[in-house]
Amino acid sequence: MITIVDYGLGNIQAFANVYKRLNMAVRFAREAKDLDGSQRIILPGVGAFDHAMERLDRSGMRASLHDLVTNRGIPVLGICVGMQMLAKSSEEGVTPGLSWITGRVRNFRSVPRPDHLPLPHMGWNDVYPMAGNPLFRGLEEGSRFYFLHSFFMECNHPKDIAATTEYGFDFPCAVNHDNIYGVQFHPEKSHHYGQQLLKNFGEL
Repeated sequence: MITIVDYGLGNIQAFANVYKRLNMAVRFAREAKDLDGSQRIILPGVGAFDHAMERLDRSGMRASLHDLVTNRGIPVLGICVGMQMLAKSSEEGVTPGLSWITGRVRNFRSVPRPDHLPLPHMGWNDVYPMAGNPLFRGLEEGSRFYFLHSFFMECNHPKDIAATTEYGFDFPCAVNHDNIYGVQFHPEKSHHYGQQLLKNFGEL
């Protein structure tokens, strides 16, 4: 069973629609008890980092999520701000993140980049997966995904980088540490590329 965390942020129905087409069972979790029996967890997110963390805290699901992911090894996929929440902190705010990935979230404006590149980074861009990562099975060459963001994750450990994208410089657009996965782009808006990635996650 794939559980989509519904804490009030992210287009959760779009993920459910993709999995319906794939004939994979999904459900929504709106409180801690809804997480019982989860075999895969999707943590979506949009908007500001602090607001997303506060909404997750208010949902009452954070402690159960932490137990499932860090103690029981249930695979989790953070998407967009949901990926950023996996880090320890973000330059966008002051609230600590989940600290499931060792790193911090940086503002594109805080690093050198060509002046002509607008922010947010918006639209389709090429994604370059690391060899052998199961999240990108079948997407090793020529995969393109839809982005909309002004912040990116900076990983402390290069081995946690699952894929990169170029926007003035190469930045991590996907991360993976053991059972913890995150993607900065929107697979639910990325047509067959995104469908394949979500299928891969459901089959981990």
